[in-house]
Amino acid sequence: MSDYKIAVLKREDKINQVRAEGLVPGIIYGKGFENIPVSMNKVEMNNLYRHAGTSNLVEVAVDGKKYKTLIHDIQVEPIRNTIIHVDFYKVNMKEKITAEIPLKFINESPAVVNLDGSLITPVDSIEVECLPGDLVSEIEVDLSTLEDFEKDIRVSDIVVPEGMVVVTDAEEVVAFVQEPRSEEELEALDTEVVENIDAIEVENKGEAPTEEATDEKKAE
Repeated sequence: MSDYKIAVLKREDKINQVRAEGLVPGIIYGKGFENIPVSMNKVEMNNLYRHAGTSNLVEVAVDGKKYKTLIHDIQVEPIRNTIIHVDFYKVNMKEKITAEIPLKFINESPAVVNLDGSLITPVDSIEVECLPGDLVSEIEVDLSTLEDFEKDIRVSDIVVPEGMVVVTDAEEVVAFVQEPRSEEELEALDTEVVENIDAIEVENKGEAPTEEATDEKKAE
């Protein structure tokens, strides 16, 4: 587990004013904890989120006090892809929490290397329950077990650190290898589909409806 840190300021101004000053508004909140509105440097916050994500503890310093938190929620400006608001959830180090942990796929699948299959990974994270101090940045998934097209890796196959319980459905598939297409399938994909224009039904044939008819239809 890696600890990340950021220094913030207690926020007095409204959110729009904070953003106008080039800062990111946010809030620190938690169970039995009085909310603290804060603001922080935009560049520092974006860098912090890029590295810490939502599964690493972040130490937030404000007014001489330090709080162990998780980045619980962010709002992003879609055009510039920068953070415009952040929620820090203050954790109790003695109480279990749930968190999404990213999966890191390691090693190569023999079915990909030797059989020309395509690796499919429909799941890129799993939800776990543990004490905050047991959180990890990522959980490794070994792809070397995918030796053929019949095998897959499910949540139940993932080995998690001690003290961590997986919440995600154990039967959910996180990785498998898709068999390459046959020559017949590839030829079928290359075949040009000729559209039969005569078979297309043309709606609203005939004369355009009169204004009176249109008004009657609306009245119905």
